[in-house]
Amino acid sequence: MLVLLAGIFVVHIATVIMLFVSTIANVWVVSDFGKASVGLWKNCTQGNCDGTLIYADEDAIKAVQAFMILSIIFSVISLVVFVFQLFTMEKGNRFFLSGATMLVCWLCIMVGASIFTHHYAGYGVIYSRSHHGYCFILTWICFCFSFIIGILYLVLRKK
Repeated sequence: MLVLLAGIFVVHIATVIMLFVSTIANVWVVSDFGKASVGLWKNCTQGNCDGTLIYADEDAIKAVQAFMILSIIFSVISLVVFVFQLFTMEKGNRFFLSGATMLVCWLCIMVGASIFTHHYAGYGVIYSRSHHGYCFILTWICFCFSFIIGILYLVLRKK
């Protein structure tokens, strides 16, 4: 049981780190022609990330930014609550609060990544030829991890 809890804790920390990276870095869509990429905050060309997004005033990108920030907040809250419950909860109880906050994180990731996918990740939307960057892929990996962690928190009992 201790090994399982330690493994979940490590995966949870990795998920928080990947969420930070995927939200902060500007590599959600990468151009196939030259060194250009677009993220949630800036447009990068030739390694210079000074360009503002052409769609920065659209509500969709603001919603994606907000939901990704919320996912980080709920993931960190879930981690803190898990550690708190680990040391204060009575034996035999389940980690309901940790699981619920992690599932809210999962929901925020799903909504944010889905909005970005619908509005900006299509063929020719940002660049004429492009592919998904590592931040976009990390976000969907965090989506899977946060769901698994949330369900495991709800199922596990403290022994």
